[in-house]
Order: sequence, then C-alpha cells, then structure tokens
Amino acid sequence: MVVNMQETASYDSERPQRIRGYAWVIFALTFGLLLSDYMSRQVLNAVFPQIKAEWGLSDARLGALSGIVSLAVGILAFPLSLIGDRWGRVRSVTVMAAIWSIATLLCGLSHNYFTLLSARFLVGVGEAAYASIGLAILISMFPPRHTSAVAGAFLAGGMVGSVMGIGLGGSLASHFGWRMAFVGMAVFGIALTLLYMIVATPARIEGAKGQSSGIKQVEALPAVRIRHVFRDLFSSPVLICVYIGSGLQLFINGGLLAWLPSFLNRAYDMPVSQAGGVAAVFVLCGACGMPLCGALSDRLGRGSPQRKMRLAIIYNLVCGALLVAAFQFPVGTAQLTLIALAMFFSAGILGSAGAMVANLTPRAIHSTAMATLALAFNVLGLAPGSVVTGILADRLGLTAALQLLPLAGVASAVVLFIGLRHLRGAQCHSANS
Repeated sequence: MVVNMQETASYDSERPQRIRGYAWVIFALTFGLLLSDYMSRQVLNAVFPQIKAEWGLSDARLGALSGIVSLAVGILAFPLSLIGDRWGRVRSVTVMAAIWSIATLLCGLSHNYFTLLSARFLVGVGEAAYASIGLAILISMFPPRHTSAVAGAFLAGGMVGSVMGIGLGGSLASHFGWRMAFVGMAVFGIALTLLYMIVATPARIEGAKGQSSGIKQVEALPAVRIRHVFRDLFSSPVLICVYIGSGLQLFINGGLLAWLPSFLNRAYDMPVSQAGGVAAVFVLCGACGMPLCGALSDRLGRGSPQRKMRLAIIYNLVCGALLVAAFQFPVGTAQLTLIALAMFFSAGILGSAGAMVANLTPRAIHSTAMATLALAFNVLGLAPGSVVTGILADRLGLTAALQLLPLAGVASAVVLFIGLRHLRGAQCHSANS
C-alpha cells in the first residue's frame, strides 16, 4: 500500500495550537506521571538481591517479576488506548495513574512470590496505556515540527523514572527494607495523581462544546470505526517495520534495565545501595540520549523521513557496537564507560519512531497508534529482554547473557532497513503517479 505523505501532513496541520504556558504545565505533569510510572516499574530491579536472598528465587523467577509488567503493558496497551481515545484521554490518564500507584503499594505489602507477582501484574495494568495516551496528549499540544523532540523528551521520562526508581529504591531498601522501597514509590504516584486531577481539565486539553475559558477550544476527535482503526494502524509496510524494529531495539533496554544493578552487585561486589546508584547513572545516560537523539533527528531529518530512519539505524548499530566492545574489557572503568555510552544510544530510536508513527496515522487514533508502538516496545523488547536475559543468566552466567544483547540491535537495524526500502519505493511511486 502506498504511503500517502500528503494525507498524513494534513493531519499534522490540523493539530491544535495551545497557549504555551499551559502546554508546558501539562507537559511537566504528564512527564512527572511517566516518572512515577517507571519508578514503580523499575524499583524492583534495585531490590533483586534482597528478594532473592529472602525468598531463595532463581534469576528466571526474578526476571518474571520484572517481565510481567512489560507483558501486561504489551497485551493491554492497544485495547485500553482505544478506550482512552473514545472515553477521554485526560480522564483515562487519571484512572491509570491511580491504579499503578495503589498496585505499587500492594507490592510493598506482599508476603510471598505469588502475591508480589500478582501485584506486579496489576502495576502493568495501570501503566498499560499511559505512555501512548500521554504522548498523544502532548503531540496535540505542540507544533508538528517539534514532534520528534517532544516525543523523545517525554519518553525520556521512562529512563529518568528508572534512574529514580533504581537509585532511590536502592537507598530506601538499604535503610528500611525492600518493602518500603515500593511504599515510597506509591506515595509519590498518589500525590502526583491528585495534582494532575486538579490542574489537567479535559475541556482545556481535549476541547468541549460550550466552554468559554478564553483558551482556543479543540474540535472533538471524530469517532472512528474499528475496522478503519486497524486499516490506518497497519496501512503500510513502513509502519509495520517501525513497530517491529523499534520493539526489537528495546530488547536491549529490557535486559540492561533489569539486570545492571545485579551485574554490578555480582561482578563488581557493590552493595545494593551502591549498585543501584551506579546503575541509575547508566540509565540517566539513556535518558539524556533519548531527547538529544530525537532533536538530532528533527534537525537532520526535517522534511525527509528517510534520513530519520537512517539515523535510527545508526543509533541501534552504534549501541550494539559499544556493548560488544564493553564486554571485551575486564571489570573496570573502561568497561563501565562503554556501557554508559551504549545506554546513551540504546533508546535513541524512540523519538524517531514516535514521530514516524504520528505522521503516518490520523490524529483521531494517535493514542491507539502509540499503543501499538508500545505493544511492540513491550512484547518484542522490554518483557522478553528481562526474562530471556534472566533465563540465560541461570545457564550461562549474567555477564555472558548480557554479551548477547547486541544481537537484538542488529535484528532491529535489519528490519528498519527493510522499512527504509519500502519508504523509498512508496515515495518514488507517489512522485511518478
């Protein structure tokens, strides 16, 4: 199917403009909730050693505690985002944040593996559609020329939240036990949810007839038939390659986010709090890379989707090469430096992927489109990344398991290259017709 770039551009031109100050307030709150999202998700990784010692768990079972959140997100992101597009994005965000915050509190109250696993699944239920709906809200509030930068900056909140979850969680666990690490994340999430309820009003963000707040109102999004949704979500091979390629790249993130604290604890003999703090620095490198890579894609790829996809391929290959090089060195500063650099590029693809999906799908289904992207992130990347790495660690050792992660980056680059060829063909066909 031919990619109709003119049609997608028309959707960009329809995006509403906002009063800048309020847009940035909503960005800050939405970003803050994404911090809470990932703090609740990644705090577990900081307390792996304590839970392993207390309950005598294998690495595979520990990996399942991490992977089940991503699995729930992957399975439920699409249907919940579709509901969010119809029910109201602001209202959906509030409900989801309340669910994952309460579920995180339940994690702290767990008394055995099964109850913790169940609570972790509930965390995933709450988080399932948040990133996709939150990103759709922000895309509607900022100019199209900044889509990659806004998407990259917002999604970087996942990395920053991971930093805070791992670092702060490790500190709380060292002083008060691993259960209080979950309680601390839950309190932060509940407080921010209440603030979002007060400040973010659907009438100002999504538009409502009959409102007269003085802010330009947004025309309500049109109802979309389900069959049309699926048609638009998978309208071209390019979209499909973006979904799959970006998902495969996130396999690396899934493995590193889950197992870096344990790697530092085992290979470098760091205590839990120190391992969590150092791992948080690595994750912060990834958080810096996401908006910077997104901004670079906006600047160099302006008006050229092909350049954006080429840059995404380059980010993935550079990440893989740095990881391969890192594990050629013995334990020490050189290895840690290369891992940090690999983390910088590990999720550089996210801004470009979000922008490409937004440009190739109608505005009315942007939440659902971002959910489809999140589905790929979680089912192909984050969930299997943590679980498969744990299984391999039981058999080969953790260091050997981490050495295999770059293979996912190579697979991602191959899929994106296939998408790039389809994009060229579609544009040439459009030019000749």
